[in-house]
Amino acid sequence: MSDGTISWAELMSEAETRFGRAGIDLPAINARRIVEEASGTPPSEFHRVLDEPATVRGVAHFDSMVARREKGEPLQYVLGNWSFRELEVMVDHRALIPRPETEVVAGLAIDEVTARSGGIQREVLVADLGTGTGVIALSIATECPRSRVLATDISPDALAVARANLTGIGRASTRVTLHEGDWFDALPHAVRGSLDVIVSNPPYISDTEVLPAVVMDHEPASALRSGPIGTEFLGRIIDDAGEWLGPDGALVLEMAPMQTEEIAARAKLRGYKTSIHSDLSGRARAVVARRTA
Repeated sequence: MSDGTISWAELMSEAETRFGRAGIDLPAINARRIVEEASGTPPSEFHRVLDEPATVRGVAHFDSMVARREKGEPLQYVLGNWSFRELEVMVDHRALIPRPETEVVAGLAIDEVTARSGGIQREVLVADLGTGTGVIALSIATECPRSRVLATDISPDALAVARANLTGIGRASTRVTLHEGDWFDALPHAVRGSLDVIVSNPPYISDTEVLPAVVMDHEPASALRSGPIGTEFLGRIIDDAGEWLGPDGALVLEMAPMQTEEIAARAKLRGYKTSIHSDLSGRARAVVARRTA
């Protein structure tokens, strides 16, 4: 149904102007994404609909999203969905927004799974600790058909988001299980000492670090902050992983750039061979720690 009075192009121009006045970064990109969502148009067909009249329902959805974004709510939450590697996932305030640097970390974990897929006559067993929206676990399951993934989180709200996203990956969902609890405590005792890969993007921001308002005011603090120094959870994972990894196991961790050297050194003290990896911006972002014979 359309009121026939305004086109999607005019609405996009209006949104861009409003976002510019509100001081929103990249107003044109924000405006386009909102018009794509309101019009139900995939990016590949976007320019075909710009001159078409907007529907009454579409205009109402557009107005609601623009108002929320104008007030500083993150675009991902406004849209309710976001892309991550090969996935399109639901996102809302119950879980951390998936970020590009985490796509790199997921890729490192996928590399470790792939390297082991040809060497064993069983599924590669993976644990994703603190799964949040589930994007790392679901990416591994989707891209590594010989994997089985146990995804954990202490937050039942985050697990509800992950569960919703799990339904969207088809047959690969049968190789993912969700477990509520605190880090390794959430895992079944039966997998102790047999995990091939452990991956985690834990909270790694200190309690005193100042965050941008768009993050601090909207994303769950429990998914961001680790404690007074910021490396509390990273340290716990490294210290406890040895009891859960198999003899050829690997640990893949995301962290802040200034934490990588410290965490790599801690893993070396635990007997791991470590490497530091950069994100798409060239900043040190992840540590891969492999057990040595």
